[in-house]
Amino acid sequence: MNVADLLLHERQSLILKRLQGEGRIIAAALAQELAISEDTIRRDLREMAAAGLCRRVYGGALPVMTDDSSLTERLQLKPERKDAMARAAVPLFESGMTLFIDAGSTNLAIAQAIPPGLKLTVITNSPMVASALLDRSEIDVVVLGGKLDHRTGGVIGAKAMADASNFHPDICVLGSCGFEAATGISAQDFDEAEFKRFIALRSRSVLAAVTNEKLGAAAPFEVVPVGKRDHVVLEHDAEAGYVRDLTRAGVNVIVAHPTPS
Repeated sequence: MNVADLLLHERQSLILKRLQGEGRIIAAALAQELAISEDTIRRDLREMAAAGLCRRVYGGALPVMTDDSSLTERLQLKPERKDAMARAAVPLFESGMTLFIDAGSTNLAIAQAIPPGLKLTVITNSPMVASALLDRSEIDVVVLGGKLDHRTGGVIGAKAMADASNFHPDICVLGSCGFEAATGISAQDFDEAEFKRFIALRSRSVLAAVTNEKLGAAAPFEVVPVGKRDHVVLEHDAEAGYVRDLTRAGVNVIVAHPTPS
């Protein structure tokens, strides 16, 4: 059977496999590949979204957001892409800066990518980030206290916020569960969102490294929008519409290009 003659359920099965393997669907590209109309793909995506099988976003679809993966599991997902994003982010750091580095697998990669000899103060709510900087004597590390959230790998809550109130970071490296150009960063948990918002609003600028599957996704609790002082690192194949919208809003958009093989 020619791919152009795929039946409805076969197309949708293909879409699900692509979402699982690639993390997103671009409607125009898939329509061209299957030699069918873009309207047909969009209709498939509407039906699948109504059935809870995907999330429609600008230009295509993303997988349904789940909150059941552990940090250990997330560390295994696309490490080469996170390393590329980390390399793109660290040139923003200058000697003498105070940074806050949030918990999360991409943020851990950023901490690990900090160039040798760069003198910084790093505040973190992540034991894994602190551990990654343990042998970096030129970096002063401050670990916030409180109860550890095992899902995120970070400390949140009243004690962490009280500790964070002593600082005004130059750059807040913030993790996200979802990211939209209009509303910015969002989180899955109310307490997590409250902590992220608290430290972000105390910082001079926010840096968010956003992987493709989070673009256009809205987690339940908004954290902060991003603006002209802020930086967003995107993957090299991020949807062009997001790059355009963020750039128009005055955000410093950094595209993370993979290392040539």
